[in-house]
Amino acid sequence: MDLRAAVISLVLASMLGGLACSDRSADRAKRDADAAVDAGKVAADKMAQVASATGAAVTDGWITAKLKAKFADEVVLNGSDINVDTKSHAVTLSGSVPSPQAKARAVEIANGTEGVRLVVNHLTVK
Repeated sequence: MDLRAAVISLVLASMLGGLACSDRSADRAKRDADAAVDAGKVAADKMAQVASATGAAVTDGWITAKLKAKFADEVVLNGSDINVDTKSHAVTLSGSVPSPQAKARAVEIANGTEGVRLVVNHLTVK
């Protein structure tokens, strides 16, 4: 009986120790999870700041690429050498076009492109 009681006591002590350890582990895990959530919030805020800081550049790049593609597809602009510079949604067109109609069409396309707020026309007819 004494051996049996000793084994039972040892098993119970082991189980209780495991529960205490589990409670400590749970507390630590909760603190770690809270810290991870806080770090995630900080990272999300930083990403939002970066996104807003680079948003204009991305949009400007998209506008420039879109205009170049539209100009390439426009028959009246064949033979044109148009440079497109976009800053803060303001597009500056420079270079040469073959006719006054081509010049007007390039400005019309730029004005009709999504995101463009202003078109500065420095195109010359060659």
